[in-house]
Amino acid sequence: QLQLVESGGGLVESGGSLRLSCAASGQTSDDYAIGWFRQAPGKAREGVSCISSAGDSTDYADSVKGRFTISRDNAKNTVYLEMNSLKPEDTAVYYCAGFYYSRGMGRGRYLFADEYDYWGQGTQVTVSS
Repeated sequence: QLQLVESGGGLVESGGSLRLSCAASGQTSDDYAIGWFRQAPGKAREGVSCISSAGDSTDYADSVKGRFTISRDNAKNTVYLEMNSLKPEDTAVYYCAGFYYSRGMGRGRYLFADEYDYWGQGTQVTVSS
């Protein structure tokens, strides 16, 4: 089992920055990938970014490329999402999600929610205009 807890959300002005954290616990000695997703009111959940277990492979949604950076510190079992140049349309609840490599690598679409088995409770990000 992988337990995930997000933190770092809040209210920020347009153009500002936030850093989200996703703290993992449980079987963290096994290889696992992490994805960040977001969901705005009335909208579908959207994949934002993902990172491999070793941190050597990442991907981003087009809407956040060049503004968001994902990274991980495996010594701390924590994945970060650095968000810069925030826009009002970035307002959403942000979730981190994970899956163990041991279950198989799925279909390789790691910005899609159905690839992930474990989810955090989410953290609210609000960007004011």
